[in-house]
Amino acid sequence: MRGGEYAELRAFAMVAEKGSFARAAAQLQISASTLSQTIRDLEKRLGVQLFNRTTRSVALTDAGQKLNVRLKPAFEEIQIAVEEVSRFRSAPIGRVRIHAPRQTALIFIEPILKEFHEAFPDIILDITIDDAVIDIVAGGFDVGIRLGDLLERDVVAFKLGGNVREIPVAAPDYLDSNGYPELPCELLNHKCINWRPPGSDKLYNWRFGKDGKWFEIGVNGPLIVSHRDLALNAAVQSLGIAFVMEHRAFSSINQNQLVPLLDEWCPQIPGWHVYYPSQRHMSQALRIFVAFLRKSFAVAQSR
Repeated sequence: MRGGEYAELRAFAMVAEKGSFARAAAQLQISASTLSQTIRDLEKRLGVQLFNRTTRSVALTDAGQKLNVRLKPAFEEIQIAVEEVSRFRSAPIGRVRIHAPRQTALIFIEPILKEFHEAFPDIILDITIDDAVIDIVAGGFDVGIRLGDLLERDVVAFKLGGNVREIPVAAPDYLDSNGYPELPCELLNHKCINWRPPGSDKLYNWRFGKDGKWFEIGVNGPLIVSHRDLALNAAVQSLGIAFVMEHRAFSSINQNQLVPLLDEWCPQIPGWHVYYPSQRHMSQALRIFVAFLRKSFAVAQSR
């Protein structure tokens, strides 16, 4: 197989994996127009159409499906072979694609960046900061960070911190004017600050529990935000009641800017976990990053 033919097939496999010319081009580090021309050249050489394209979507044709089924395991074997050979290098090499919510990136990843780079200068950390709950495989990521109760079953995961709580909070001025809710259902009579998770068109329902039983409440209010820090700041300004991670509100609570509410209805939930697909080949670079993160957190916890 000539080099150009391999490049065409690699381009095809990447578009099939990503389901998008733009995402595939970014992964291959070429322009979208170059990638489109490469696929057109491949289709012309094979004499069949491999993708159905519209302005909004890309889908494999029947011929494309058959080609992808045969190519995917072959490219996976090539990747494994290359990584096995790379282990003979004196220094590991590779790219690790990471998906992390903003606060976890700041807490768990940012503190290790310098030390990790000094230890493994040829490993590239490709970090996407995103609060949306996504399928990391479909998104092209190797590893992610997510709350324990949101983990899928077919992943390998380890805990980075302790359990966490979500709690309602409000400013003293708001509560003086509107009263204190004593039951979660009473939130329906209050001004609440809603959160819409990034990438979703639905508002986040507030979750409460007691005696092992959980339930959700859909609240209403004057403000909808896509980032919970804004909800927290709006609560400080007496716009209403916000539902936030308890540790994010500690500072404002200690300064008497906010009051925690409904404590007995807010049990702990599993904390943040690093996770990656269990059925996917684990590259040397990913293995090193996960081990480094785990070790660094263990050391930090012991201090």
